[in-house]
Parts: sequence; C-alpha cells; structure tokens
Amino acid sequence: MPITDDAKDLQEDLTRLRHDLHRKPEIGLHLPRTQERVLQALDGLPYEITLGKETTSVTAVLRGGHPGAGEQGNTAGDSTGRPAVLLRADMDGLPVQEKTGVAFTSQADGAMHACGHDLHTSMLAGAATLLAEKRHQLRGDVVLMFQPGEEGFDGASYMLREGVLDAAGTRVQAAYGMHVFSSLEPHGTFCTKPGVMLSASDGLEVTVLGAGGHGSAPHSAKDPVTVAAEMVTALQVMVTRQFNMFDPVVLSVGVLHAGTKRNVIPESARIEATIRTFSEASRLKMMEAVPRLLKGIAAAHGVEAAVDYLQEYPLTITDEDETHTAENVITELFGERRLSRWATPLSGSEDFSRILAEVPGTFVGLSAVAPGGDPATSPFNHSPYATFDDGVLADGAALYAELAISRLAALSQAS
Repeated sequence: MPITDDAKDLQEDLTRLRHDLHRKPEIGLHLPRTQERVLQALDGLPYEITLGKETTSVTAVLRGGHPGAGEQGNTAGDSTGRPAVLLRADMDGLPVQEKTGVAFTSQADGAMHACGHDLHTSMLAGAATLLAEKRHQLRGDVVLMFQPGEEGFDGASYMLREGVLDAAGTRVQAAYGMHVFSSLEPHGTFCTKPGVMLSASDGLEVTVLGAGGHGSAPHSAKDPVTVAAEMVTALQVMVTRQFNMFDPVVLSVGVLHAGTKRNVIPESARIEATIRTFSEASRLKMMEAVPRLLKGIAAAHGVEAAVDYLQEYPLTITDEDETHTAENVITELFGERRLSRWATPLSGSEDFSRILAEVPGTFVGLSAVAPGGDPATSPFNHSPYATFDDGVLADGAALYAELAISRLAALSQAS
C-alpha cells in the first residue's frame, strides 16, 4: 500500500490536531500546551523522547528495525554506526489578531498561527505515525525535531546547543524541513531550490538623540525628527547606489516613532528596520555601511545616533544533492506536475538555516492555498487573513516519512 494512501487514512486525525493547535496558539520559546499535544500524538509509539531544558522542544528518536540498519556507515566518532536523518517542524504562532473567520479561529487574543506552523506540527506528527508503522523498512534512525521559537526567537539554536543533531547517538547525515505557504503557488505544489533559498535576516534599531524644544523655535532645539526622516530616505538611496541590483538588499522600516504633541520638538526619535540580504558579502557590507551612514547624518546635524545592528538568521542554503533527493521523492509520490523549482530565492528567513549550516539537507515549500484559489491574490503568510488548506496535511506527512525512509536506504547502500 503506497505511503500516500496510509497518510490519507490519517487525514481526519491530522485535521483535528491542526484545528486544536490553531485554536490555541502559543508564542515564543515556551509552548507548554503545544508540547503536551505533540506528546499526546506520540504516545504509544516507539520513540525515545527528550524534552528541551531551555525551551518546550520535543526531540523524538525512532530506531529503524530493518536488518540492514545495524552497523552501516561506521566512521570515526560514530558511536553506533547507524545512519540517521532529521525531520523538523516548528510549532510557534505569531502576535497577530486573527481575522480569517474560519470555524476554528484562534481563541487566544492577539495570537494566531498566521504562518502555518500548526500544519507543520500536525504533518510531522502524522509522519511519526507512518514511520512507526513502517519501522521495519528503516535502515537507520530518524530524529523528529519539534521546535518552538522560530518566529524571531531562534529556537533552532537552543535545540542545537542541547544536541538535537546527535540525539540518535550519531550525528544525523541529512536534515529536511518543510514550510507551507498561503499564496505564491497553486494548491498542493511542492517548491524547491538548490543553493540560496531564503535570505539572511538582520535587525536595525536606531535612536536619534537631539534636544527638545518648542515647535515654534526649532533653531533653539536639536530636532531628531527631521534627522530620522532623512535617515529613512538615505537608507533606501544607499541600497540602490552601493549594492549590485543582481545581489539585492531589502531594507524596510517598520517603526518610526517620535514625540507626544504637535508643537513639542522631542528629545529623541526611534527607527526600527528589517534587513534582508542574499549573499554573505552583502550582509557583511551592510553591517559596515549602515552604521557609517547613520552616524554621518547625525554628525552633520549636530545630534547623536545610537545604532544597533542585530544579526538574526543566516542565509538558508540548501544542499544540491539533498534537494535533488527531495525532488525525486516528490515526483515519485505526487508526479512532476506537483513540483515547482524556484529560479530565485524568497526574501523570508528561517532558523532552519542553522541546521542546514551544520549538516546537508534541504527545505521544501508546500502551497496550502485553497483548491481553486488564486495564489497571486491570496493573503500571504503573517497576514491576519492568511488561511491554509487542511487538504495538504496528509501529503506533507507522507513526504516527511518517505524522505526519511528513502534517504536512510540510500545511506545504508552507500556504506
């Protein structure tokens, strides 16, 4: 029986789990209820489970039962000689007030699964069941990584420090993640790209320090508002004049705040921005160019500027061979028409990038646009109106599971 058929048998259970998670989203590194629901989904299955110490992460290891899973791939420092692969799902929501109107709308005020992590968690839980049922086919071990805190909290770093890559007793040799989208591609399309798939993400926080005064006499004050406004414009000009258009930089100011009353010149103004780059060279150049520009503008106006350039998530770079492996599995399970190979990366960012920097692996997108929906006009991830179709849950679970089964088989043969 094809694994896709086995997965379809789980569709109702996965939908119930997804709706339950969606109704009660949790934000950040501490997701106690979400962790509890994951543990309930794994209950009774033959997994070795480790809970995070600093976060509410869940790491679950399944030992393969195939006779060929014994002592393959024995290398220096390899304590067991068994190949291992990792499958990852993030679990956290966003501080967004849901406005979708779906029957299972978030019951948590100001919180929503606006990025589809409830689907990721449900799909990996489904894969856990499929893999347990097919344990006899596994020529090695599988590590399931249920991760909190992807949305700006760098949850992957916590799990790396706590040893997720070595949870099976030997370092995993391949890692796979998946992410659903509420737009971009037609329903059910799997998206891949070898190399740079997602941008690096950094943060910029600027405080312009002037001297307050009366709005009618700006000459007797040091107005930080006009300086901050010049900085916002100058940042955009710098991007277009100092960086190659074929190695783009995206800089968006999301916070611009100053003052309390129209006739009062405030003492300070604040700017916050997000910066996305697509090469390490541009990222390093921005780290130098931005503070230099802003401090120069401040000095020209006789005010001061405190500039904090915050390194966040690195480039998400997929391994070419592992990406081709995923593409082959996708086409074997679902057909060539379900695969979209991206020509250019997205300007979103991911802390799964930290996993891919340590071991070969890839990241797969999956469109959860409603069947027949227009991916060009559907609200994108992070929107309070973003909706994700439950119909992709079984396919996502099947892909997770088959990636583990087929990759372990190949690793076993290679040894």
